[in-house]
Amino acid sequence: MFSNERCYVCLSDVVSRITWETLLYTDQKQTICESCQSKLVQIEGETCFKCSRSLRKLAKEYIDHGMCADCQRWEKDPAWKGVLDQNHSFYEYNDFLQELLAKFKYRGDYALAEIFSEKIRQFIKTVDYDVIIPIPLSEERLQERGFNQTEALLQVANLPYKVLLKRTHSEKQSKKTRQERLQNAAVFEMTETLPAKKILLLDDIYTTGSTLHHAAKVLKLAGAEKVISITIARG
Repeated sequence: MFSNERCYVCLSDVVSRITWETLLYTDQKQTICESCQSKLVQIEGETCFKCSRSLRKLAKEYIDHGMCADCQRWEKDPAWKGVLDQNHSFYEYNDFLQELLAKFKYRGDYALAEIFSEKIRQFIKTVDYDVIIPIPLSEERLQERGFNQTEALLQVANLPYKVLLKRTHSEKQSKKTRQERLQNAAVFEMTETLPAKKILLLDDIYTTGSTLHHAAKVLKLAGAEKVISITIARG
């Protein structure tokens, strides 16, 4: 048997074959067509063991014992060494995914979170954690968008989480130089006592790693034993 759905991205027909597996596990609904799916480039092959960056296109002088140059800089700085234990990203941040995430975040297409929900659910089964914490938006950004995209990803994936961080800084980190990001130590603050030791952070994109490192540092100072993160894309 077959079932016709509409692709969440291009709105073309998605023909899904109905099997006993899909009948028993209804959350495995196909949300995008094969053409759009092929444009989501999964991160595969050799990657940085700290941040999931693909090492295929990096020159050898930028790699040290499986770690990319960005992570080497984080780990060589005494203020940031060991703050974020590891990040795992699913896809490369190409033009297609950039547009898809922009449509999700800035145009309020909340349903697009379903494209990534099964990926998130399956991966966290392999992770040892106590609590999931979404990266928050500033009050200004939340009012502009109407929702926090990281919370939306967790809600659509039907995963429990706690909002334990508050963003104290409203300016976009992308507008700052790397040095300015490192010097700004007050990006986040705790909203309540940390209830657990093993933390899983969720964000949409890992670019410089600044946002996740700042969040992880606050959590480590609050008593977290381990902080890992997952993101949809690695820039």
